[in-house]
Amino acid sequence: MKKKITYVTGNWAKIESARSALEPLGYEIDNIKMETPEIQADDVVEVSKYSAKWAANELGIPVLKNDSGLFVEGLNGFPGVYSHYADDTIGEDGLLKLMEGIENRNAYFKESLAYCEPAKEPVVFEGITKGKIDTKKSGTYGWSWDFIFIPEGEEKTLGCFPDEERWNLWNLDYYKELADYLENNK
Repeated sequence: MKKKITYVTGNWAKIESARSALEPLGYEIDNIKMETPEIQADDVVEVSKYSAKWAANELGIPVLKNDSGLFVEGLNGFPGVYSHYADDTIGEDGLLKLMEGIENRNAYFKESLAYCEPAKEPVVFEGITKGKIDTKKSGTYGWSWDFIFIPEGEEKTLGCFPDEERWNLWNLDYYKELADYLENNK
């Protein structure tokens, strides 16, 4: 019998990533789109933990909640936990403008996946996808930072790869870590 986990997100890419990683391991992933409180914090881990605990207690079921951020070394980690806000306000063009004249273009996406059961503390799994910020936008696939982020080992931005290829460029090891945790804590 498959164990059911509800992913609290409306992001189809996150849902498909979770399904592709967890369903072969015997987990059924469904989703619910709902607003959850997002605390102001310095780390995506704290944001995902708080939101997951809130959603698990509100819904009364085990949930997954993800938070992520783009951290640019040359900008002292900006936009980091404010990635969504930065995307909505300055977007890729604004970030590229901020990067003008900055040599260190190293960047990474930090993903925090929080699993929480009702009335329990969340368990967090993290993934880092390293890369760099390009000097210009390119590509037609994906959205947002995909058009300026070049994953480590690649020459083109994420926006140059169709969905089925782009997912393979992300570090999704945290789903395996989650599955291992669930298997060992049945």
